[in-house]
Parts: sequence; C-alpha cells; structure tokens
Amino acid sequence: MTKKRVLITGAAGFLGSHLCDRFIKEGYFVMGMDNLITGDLRNIEHLFGNPDFVFYNHDVSKFVHVPGELDYILHFASPASPIDYLRIPIQTLKVGSLGIHHLLGLAKAKNARLLIASTSEVYGDPLVHPQNEDYWGNVNPVGPRGVYDEAKRFQEAMTMAYHTYHGLETRIVRIFNTYGPRMRLNDGRVLPAFIGQALRGEDLTAFGDGTQTRSFCYVDDLVEGIYRLLLSDYAQPVNIGNPNEITINQFAEEIIKLTGTNQKVIYKPLPTDDPKQRKPDVTRAKTLLNWEPKVSREEGLKLTYDYFKSLPPERWNEEPYGRDFKK
Repeated sequence: MTKKRVLITGAAGFLGSHLCDRFIKEGYFVMGMDNLITGDLRNIEHLFGNPDFVFYNHDVSKFVHVPGELDYILHFASPASPIDYLRIPIQTLKVGSLGIHHLLGLAKAKNARLLIASTSEVYGDPLVHPQNEDYWGNVNPVGPRGVYDEAKRFQEAMTMAYHTYHGLETRIVRIFNTYGPRMRLNDGRVLPAFIGQALRGEDLTAFGDGTQTRSFCYVDDLVEGIYRLLLSDYAQPVNIGNPNEITINQFAEEIIKLTGTNQKVIYKPLPTDDPKQRKPDVTRAKTLLNWEPKVSREEGLKLTYDYFKSLPPERWNEEPYGRDFKK
C-alpha cells in the first residue's frame, strides 16, 4: 500500500521536528520544509537517510511546490517567541500571510487537507479566563507583539475563507505554552530561559512581579492533540494546551528545586502587552477528540531538564541566529 504523504513546514523547529517524528512513526512519508531562520537542522538530523523523509530548504513566503501527491499539510513555519518576532517582524508577518496563501493554494491544487498552527496569542492579553475558542481576544494590532498576534489571526481568517469558499479541508489548532526537548534555550520564553539560566549558574529573570500565570503543556501531549485534530472532521479552531495554571514565581521555585541550584529570582519590567493570564479551556478538545494532557509538569520538566543538561555546555550559550535577516 502506498504511504500517505505529509508536508510539514517549520520542520526543523521545536514543534515541527517532533511532528516529523510522529508522522514517520505512524507510517507516513514526510516532506519537511524550513528556511532555517529560527529552525535548526540538528533537530532533524536523525531523520536524514530515512527513506520516508525528505527535506526542502525553502521559505514558504515564496511560491511552494512539492512533487507528487500530497495528503496532508501542517503549517508550522513561523517565528514563535518574542525574541524571534521582535527581531524579525516582517518575516513573521509574511509567513502568516504570504506563507499561508501559498500553502492553501498548494492544498487546493493537490486536494490535500491543511492544518495550521495558530496560537493562544490570538486571545492577546485576555479579558476572559480561562480562554475558550469563542472568545475573540484583546489584541493590540500596532504593539510590538502585534506582528505575531495579527499574523496568526490573519492566518486563521485566510484558512477559514478557503474552507468556506473553496470547500478545502482545513483544521486550526490554537497552541498554548508548550515545552520539551529541542526548544532553544535562548528563545526568550520563560521555561527555556529559566532552565538555561540555572544551567549557567545565573539568577532567574522574571518580568513584572511574577504573579502573571502560564499553563505549560508537554510536547508529546500537544503532538497527540494535533494528530487527533488533523484526522478529525472538525474545521473550527480547537485549543490544545494544559489547563494546569501556575504563576511565574511558583514556576521559578519549581525550576530551582529541580536543578538543585541556589539562584535567586530577579525582576525586570513587564514587556509591553505581555499577557497577565494564560489558561486554555480544553473542553472542546476533550469532547471532540477525546484528548487531554497526560504528562505532569513534574515529569515533563525532568525530561526537558535532562535533555538540556545532556547537551554540550557551549550549546547553553548559543546566540539566537547564525545569520541576520533584514528583508
């Protein structure tokens, strides 16, 4: 029987690389695509030489073509952390607009089902807590985070337009804070930042007074939810995340305990438009997909810390980019 074929954009990134692994495990032929602006080939080098995997170094903001039949597309190409999209704001907007347009056109031409990676950031700094899929959000379109928030909101609108106008099979996952092996320690998000600081013996840096909340989902749980959503028949957005909410101060205490360090927490001003609360309502995922997170934060953090600790110490201090992008 011919293997089903899936294109995964952002394949060399944190989430994209885990998705490549999952689809190969499920018996698919996987085409990975990434321009490596924030991705890292080390995340997928174990797949090179696998007959069920091929990699294209390509920017989806430019015209996208892949040979042969295509069953599924997962669009995970995008800068995903503030340090990324504040440094490369235009690329962030382009991958969420031009990129999704190209991939929707490819999906239409190939008669493929397309799943897009949206984000909890479409809710902005929410006035509703927890956030469910019917909440329209509280987003500042011209603030520093607007380049990411609005790129993802446009991406959702464009995807839904192709679904309703062309009858294209589409799926939308709204991803909440996710963590696990292959994150970049320097990507600016609190979990890898705290672990990187602990490894380097630095004090942990919290922003604001540390009372803002986050909800952390282990990557394996997220990938399971995405896989189930892709194969479902539901086209409206679905939250995937872990509703176990924690303050940044509590989280810092957990990291200090986990790493056995005696660092203190230092505080810096809260960045503009940084959300004060973040907690998914995952009722829709539970009801439609029979999905809920399984990995406890204690277990997931240990797996993640052990991964980072196993890396060569020079990786703990890597700069975010090997190249500078100005286009």
